[in-house]
Amino acid sequence: MVQLPAVNTPQFDWVLNKLPGKAQPVPPIYQPEVIARSVVYAADHPERREYWCGETTALTLIANAVVPALLDRYLARTGFSSQQTDEPNPPGAPENLWKPVDGPDGHDHGAHGRFDDRSHERSPQAWLSRHHGVAAALTGAALGALGFALRRT
Repeated sequence: MVQLPAVNTPQFDWVLNKLPGKAQPVPPIYQPEVIARSVVYAADHPERREYWCGETTALTLIANAVVPALLDRYLARTGFSSQQTDEPNPPGAPENLWKPVDGPDGHDHGAHGRFDDRSHERSPQAWLSRHHGVAAALTGAALGALGFALRRT
């Protein structure tokens, strides 16, 4: 399983939206390619049960495990506004709840949504999730060097 952050996809242009503002992924937003790298890696390395993609994903999962009530209160306070832009949601906007927006003949809208200018193209946390052995070795080396430095003083 790959735990995902907010992704810049076209779905936010036609998701059924009853909010006052246009729908958006909850920032920070990541480009689809960041997610694709994690999904491909997970498919090629099935020995692990779960991969985390994105810094906010990791923080959310950790907070939910350690202080779930605090996370719930934070999301209750910020969730409504973070799921919409300042642009008004136009009445009669297309929505795909009951039928495809692109009609019976279909249309490829591509992988990217309208949030390219606000989306991250990389995630250090996703890289660490894919290379946790290297990360553990580097962390161990850094802690060893710190311990050595502290012993010398």
